[in-house]
Amino acid sequence: MNNKQNIIVNNLPSCTGGEGGGYIVFATNNQHKLGEIRQILGDSIKVLSLNDIDCNVDIPETGDTLEANALQKAQYVYDHYHIDVFADDTGLEVEALNGAPGVYSARYATVGCAATSSQPKDHDSEANMTRLLHELGENNNRRARFRTVIALIQQGQVHEFEGIVNGQIIRERRGGEGFGYDPIFQPDGYDQTFAELGLDIKNQISHRARATAKLADYLLNK
Repeated sequence: MNNKQNIIVNNLPSCTGGEGGGYIVFATNNQHKLGEIRQILGDSIKVLSLNDIDCNVDIPETGDTLEANALQKAQYVYDHYHIDVFADDTGLEVEALNGAPGVYSARYATVGCAATSSQPKDHDSEANMTRLLHELGENNNRRARFRTVIALIQQGQVHEFEGIVNGQIIRERRGGEGFGYDPIFQPDGYDQTFAELGLDIKNQISHRARATAKLADYLLNK
């Protein structure tokens, strides 16, 4: 950690319970995720990004489970910056595909493909959805679930929180909000996709909302 990073981190209060509970780092620079988390937590906890602590490293995600990836990211930040941190990993698990894409959800279009200049890049949502819809084809079993795992490291102690939302994969993209697989995932109890429902509703019912609610309850009420 360089001097600039030391100054930033040393001037942050730790995250503690109660109103105005200090700061905690979310190990991401993904603006969609940050926006969702900050909206869900509101003013209860101030959430910083990796950029906010001057962490510009592309933290590896080499685990073969959501739990391993979330912990790997959180552990990197805690080991290098010595600040309370949480990280998440999310996967879309499709029943007819034996749980795929799962841990490979963000780079599904590239899994098993030889590297070429024309190959889709990781986090290419359109390419990921295209591959998923192609592999499902006309299969009538469209059952799926989104699962988020959050790994929190606070004062050296590791805690995990999980959120799940069940639903189905529709046959065509619908809606313009959200990100990732939102245009093809319709949660149970709704006749619209996440991308049609909009962030206000999605952030009340989503997998990330459910995992974050457990995180917030722990941080504010432990």
